[in-house]
Amino acid sequence: MVSESKNNGGGGFRSRIEYYLYSGDKKHVFSGIAIITVVFGIPWYLMNRGTKHQSHQDYLEKADKARSERLSSGPSAAK
Repeated sequence: MVSESKNNGGGGFRSRIEYYLYSGDKKHVFSGIAIITVVFGIPWYLMNRGTKHQSHQDYLEKADKARSERLSSGPSAAK
């Protein structure tokens, strides 16, 4: 019952957000696209900065090299 009185008054946070979402004004659409770009762009940038993208073949070659080094050291290095 309390929420019904708030919705009828207008100007509440929820009604304002619904207005921005469904209005279709160019500035609201542009700001929505900008917000979505920032929300998904910042984590993507932080995850991908400074990393060299490796192919699966590069990973397999690196793993084979490490495995062969580990096995060639023999039982003398085993603890």
